[in-house]
Amino acid sequence: MRQICSVAGLVLFISFVWFTAAKAQQTTPSRILIHMKTSLSLDDAQICAVPNVAWAAVKAGHKVTILVDASAVTSVTKGFGWFNRVFRSDSTALGRSGLPERERKALSEQMGVPLEQIPHDYGEYFEFLKKMGVEIYGNRTMMLLYKIDPAQVASAVTPIPLEQMVQLFDSADRIIVY
Repeated sequence: MRQICSVAGLVLFISFVWFTAAKAQQTTPSRILIHMKTSLSLDDAQICAVPNVAWAAVKAGHKVTILVDASAVTSVTKGFGWFNRVFRSDSTALGRSGLPERERKALSEQMGVPLEQIPHDYGEYFEFLKKMGVEIYGNRTMMLLYKIDPAQVASAVTPIPLEQMVQLFDSADRIIVY
């Protein structure tokens, strides 16, 4: 009987340690990297999901970084494209893309924030995230390939070289790709 109690005690102790470790692991903030690589002109559903996921992750207590890469760099560039360069040189594609009112209302409800504080367009949304502590970087090499002057990139986005991008990938606990 004594051996059964000892075994049962050991099983209970191991279960407690396992449960405590599992619970601690769930509440430990992760470093989440959101790799945004699809331009707004190619698939607006993907790029518009990025800020929502970023905000939800920040609200859950995670450290969030957004990396704007590949064709997505065109969506954060002021005046990208000949038409925009001539007629809308002071805005980005994200800045010209308004958040639908139903999305703003849903975000207000889900995040517990008054509707007046919800951004009206995706450019504003990135600025909003930046103020919340989200780091937002852009692939400077991809900007060069698209002939984008880094000075024309939205102020919320910091252009970085490939070496720094590798560090972002290396330091992330989780990577989400859009």
